[in-house]
Amino acid sequence: QVQLVESGGGLVQAGGSLRLSCVVSERILSINTMGWYRQAPGKQRELVATLTSGGTTNYADSVKGRFAISRDNAKNTVYLQMNSLKPEDTSVYYCSAHKWERFEYRDYWGQGTQVTVSS
Repeated sequence: QVQLVESGGGLVQAGGSLRLSCVVSERILSINTMGWYRQAPGKQRELVATLTSGGTTNYADSVKGRFAISRDNAKNTVYLQMNSLKPEDTSVYYCSAHKWERFEYRDYWGQGTQVTVSS
């Protein structure tokens, strides 16, 4: 079972930056897709960015050009660099792992880290 631990959230002013980290309990390249999602109060969880084991990235339109997903294979860690933050980026951010194991795809989630952007 994959375990994910996020860190790096906090309070930042609009226009500022934060970097989220997600430490993965196993070899990160064994996971098909790593991702970051977010959920604001009263809203559904939404995709922010994904990174496949092959290195392909995908971003929500709302964060393109401002956020960047990356990984450090040696540290089994995925990052989300967030620049030019806006109040509407305020959410709980979740790390996810989408992995093929035991003949099916399974999804794993971290506990979430709060990001608050003040205007």
